[in-house]
Amino acid sequence: MTTLARRLGLGDAVAIGLGSMVGAGVFSVFAPAAAAAGAGMLIGLALAALVAFANATSSAQLAAVHPVSGGSYAYGRAELNEWWGFLAGWCFLVGKTASCAAMTLTFAAYAAPGFERPVAIAAVAALCAINLAGVTRTALATKVIVALVLTVLAVVVAAGIVASSPGSAEAALAVASPTGAVDSSAAAAGGSALGGLLASGWHGILQSAGLLFFAFAGYARIATMGEEVRDPRRTIPRAIVFALSAAVVIYAVLAVVVLWTLGPEAAAASHAPLADVVGAAGWAWAEPVVRVGAALASLGAMLALFAGLGRTGLAMARDGDVPRWFAAVSPRTQVPHRAEIAVALVVIALVATVDLRGAIGFSSFGVLLYYLVANLAAFRQGDARRYPRWLQVLGAALCVVLAASLPWQSIAGGAGVVALGLTYRLIRLRAAR
Repeated sequence: MTTLARRLGLGDAVAIGLGSMVGAGVFSVFAPAAAAAGAGMLIGLALAALVAFANATSSAQLAAVHPVSGGSYAYGRAELNEWWGFLAGWCFLVGKTASCAAMTLTFAAYAAPGFERPVAIAAVAALCAINLAGVTRTALATKVIVALVLTVLAVVVAAGIVASSPGSAEAALAVASPTGAVDSSAAAAGGSALGGLLASGWHGILQSAGLLFFAFAGYARIATMGEEVRDPRRTIPRAIVFALSAAVVIYAVLAVVVLWTLGPEAAAASHAPLADVVGAAGWAWAEPVVRVGAALASLGAMLALFAGLGRTGLAMARDGDVPRWFAAVSPRTQVPHRAEIAVALVVIALVATVDLRGAIGFSSFGVLLYYLVANLAAFRQGDARRYPRWLQVLGAALCVVLAASLPWQSIAGGAGVVALGLTYRLIRLRAAR
């Protein structure tokens, strides 16, 4: 079996994880979260961070013992059984491929309005080429993108401070949004935005947590690339914790800035909350900067996601859960080139034919099942235990709760695709007898 070269250090792994978490979601997730829970999305953010922490510690504990490609697919097979592993891998491939197509369209909507599909297809081809050039190129590109995006987010925070200063908010908010989503009445709402945390009830808070959780799900990319990390038993757990901690701080600061500056109602109605924050400060020059940042963040998240999908496809192909032809590794660049190209072609087909931006609930359902398997596998793990079992029980229970809080259409669609994958595996196993 051909293995991948270990070329990634701690900084590379942290950048890949952070690039996945501080992606397109940071520029768009606050609006639906505020619509679900109002100011209560701060509680939702805390719950999402708790779920992410439980899942991240499970992934870190497992990755230290199983430093191979595939993430929870490999962990489920090793600690539970092949069916649980397949469930994790299938949910990751299907859910994240849909998510990748949606993010590509989001990038194109920011970068080239009116030309979304051709620009999105070109972006997929370019990102595939970067990944095919080698994992060190992927890590370098992600580091550059993360640095630029963090700079843009610092501008947003500074604008929020200016907009919240006495006498500045009311006039600025009156013109903050050309769509009318933000008006001068939001100035009064900003000052009391952090009150009424429970006004929308716990169901709304759980929905907001379900949306916000997927902003943190990028740390899985570190685990799926475990076969390419140097000193993985030490590096992977540290990288997961560092990347998640940084992402939680960034999202918490931005959530407070959005609520304080715009107020819950205006934040919920906004199509681009971070752009409206800089508009509220009267910084018209910064709005295009935020849009460029959103496009870059989408690219960074897609770059890391493509890499993770390719590695999961490689692991599943090695075990025969997808055609073994995809298990090939390029002798020159040491990347799973067939799996990478196959993922890119599927994403291009979806981008060219379907609008997937409304499919986030479907993707969310699959990812929650993926992490459910990670928690169950970590609970069963007997060697090299790093964290108490109650933390894995908490993570698994919260995954189920958040999945159940999703819209019924997302649950039904996700369950149907899971059933399709399990049926495919059953037919393949019977045919192989």
